[in-house]
Amino acid sequence: MIYFLLSIALLFVIYLLLLRGRVGFADFTSFKNVSFAHRGLHGEGVPENSLWAFRRAKERGYGSELDVHLMADGNLAVIHDHSLKRIAGADVKIEDLTLADLDNYRLEGTDEKIPTLKQVLDLYDGKAPLIIELKATEKNADKLCRNTALMLKSYKGKYCIESFNPKCVHWFKKHCPQIIRGQLSENFFKSKGSELPIVLKFVMTFLLTNFSTKPDFIAYKFKDRNNISFKICTKLLKMQGFSWTVREKEIEISKKENLIPIFEEKKTV
Repeated sequence: MIYFLLSIALLFVIYLLLLRGRVGFADFTSFKNVSFAHRGLHGEGVPENSLWAFRRAKERGYGSELDVHLMADGNLAVIHDHSLKRIAGADVKIEDLTLADLDNYRLEGTDEKIPTLKQVLDLYDGKAPLIIELKATEKNADKLCRNTALMLKSYKGKYCIESFNPKCVHWFKKHCPQIIRGQLSENFFKSKGSELPIVLKFVMTFLLTNFSTKPDFIAYKFKDRNNISFKICTKLLKMQGFSWTVREKEIEISKKENLIPIFEEKKTV
């Protein structure tokens, strides 16, 4: 029985070591002072991840969460999906396009074009913090991270980066440790359309890449926030938690739990 209990204790210690991030480096004060509009303040005919949506968020004093992809010419586009089909009605991938190609597409039937990361940074101009999500493919994670870091080098405003892809988080740990970095996650066993193998679903759901990536924060799906690993990270290990995507009526709930809210009213995909 003693050996059994010691084995259980050892396994728990190993588990805690796997979950440890980087605590004490990042100052989240400015992030806690605002709420973050998911893909900008969209809805009511205002397309997600559009300059219009980001302008509305900025005017109301909100920060914004935005999605960044690497294009074929190395430029950085702000759009959620890899495909333009849902948002612009075109069955093409953003990674196959160039900066000049963006003039050919409009968002959700409006006059809004797919913006670049530079355009969003110029629009916000440090007036509120930004959460920048990196959307990598299997092959472009390093270049996406490198080009994003170069773009952010001259930006004077507050921001952090996050990604579902641990390769991106690890890249910033290795090459730009001064930038606040976060691991995005959710319960992948409940996630519709997730194509991850079961082992990776387990690893990502329970945040078992933290030992390698050492994130400053964990951004976890609000509905899945009772996940034991997320609770241990934010309560026991004192890492900062972000919650996505909360409805406006849930913002105060999130803040009371010391989670920085990423909100919207429009149904997410």
